[in-house]
Amino acid sequence: MSKPNLLDESLPLPAAVIYQSRLDNNVQWMQRFAEHNGVYLCPHGKTTMTPDFFQRQINAGAWGLTLATVPQIKTAADAGLTRLLMANQLVGKANMNTISELIAHGLEYYCLVDSADNIRALNDFFHPKGQTLKVLLEIGVPGGRCGCRTAEQVHTVLDALADAPALTLTGIETYEGVIHGDDPEPAVRQHLQWVRELGRELKAAGRFGDEAPILTGAGSAWYDVVMDEFGPARADGFRPVLRPGCYLIHDKGIYWDAQSRIMDRLPRDCRPGGDLESSLEVWAYVQSIPEPAMAILTLGKREVAFDAGLPQPVLHFRPGADTKPKAAPALWKLDHIMDHHSRLVIPQDADLKVGDIIALSTSHPCLTFDKWRELLVIDDQYQLLRRVDTHF
Repeated sequence: MSKPNLLDESLPLPAAVIYQSRLDNNVQWMQRFAEHNGVYLCPHGKTTMTPDFFQRQINAGAWGLTLATVPQIKTAADAGLTRLLMANQLVGKANMNTISELIAHGLEYYCLVDSADNIRALNDFFHPKGQTLKVLLEIGVPGGRCGCRTAEQVHTVLDALADAPALTLTGIETYEGVIHGDDPEPAVRQHLQWVRELGRELKAAGRFGDEAPILTGAGSAWYDVVMDEFGPARADGFRPVLRPGCYLIHDKGIYWDAQSRIMDRLPRDCRPGGDLESSLEVWAYVQSIPEPAMAILTLGKREVAFDAGLPQPVLHFRPGADTKPKAAPALWKLDHIMDHHSRLVIPQDADLKVGDIIALSTSHPCLTFDKWRELLVIDDQYQLLRRVDTHF
């Protein structure tokens, strides 16, 4: 019995579709990049929250997985992952209790600290249980998110850690992606260099409880620069760890642009060969052509991200007439999106009918993924390989 295929209309639309070949390419490309440049990969799982994809990243050689919240950590741990970095503070007794139970079952868990108050709360919870919590000192930037901004704040945190026997300082974390401006690269590099030098100072002072302390940063826009600045710390005994997340799915919007800049910056001897590919599309029907030069599609804000640019048509297929999809004409543009409708602007003489199928590319995969509980993974002939569940 043949498998369902998007082209024979045996799968309901709209649907979020992942190309297996492109997913594999992206997993392997980033792992090769990390290994080629001597850094460790701990990809951010919040992009997909799809345990099937988590396991593929680990199987390819990722050192661990990054997540943002305790429920996300539990999802990954329940899926069998054993080393998880929560790029966030652990706050609140219920959250601490969940982590305590996971640690008791063998999870290697890391979280961030940036205040004496949080350190005391963590110690008060974990010390009576006889558990040790691995923490990283978070360094932030003015106007950004969490993290120490000044040397004085750093020393306050270090003093608190000295009085917290249940906590072990295992490295330093930062996130450079909140640094913006017309030309942010110099500021990004300056910040990373400060973090690196701070790490060296703390290591020389014996402040870390790990022989190979972690030095970690990198979202999906600056991972090459973080590699460039943190990679040399290997010579000082550090473990440089990158945490990009959107590379796995990639897009044809903001991360396409970011990756293009990265490839322009990367010296040729740092490139692993090939490049990332956009692996996600959202497929929908044309459900109405109520006016000349306007078609309405069966997807909207509830089905696809719209925060970083509207999705745009990439393929057009007419069931019963075409044998395979063809490229959507460049003049077809999505210009307005509602809850479950999108408006496609087309020339008045466009060859488009109600019931036609349009595949759309996306920008910012995180906010498309969190709209779906099930994704369709297909081969390059549009045949369904498997369905995977998301856990948002």
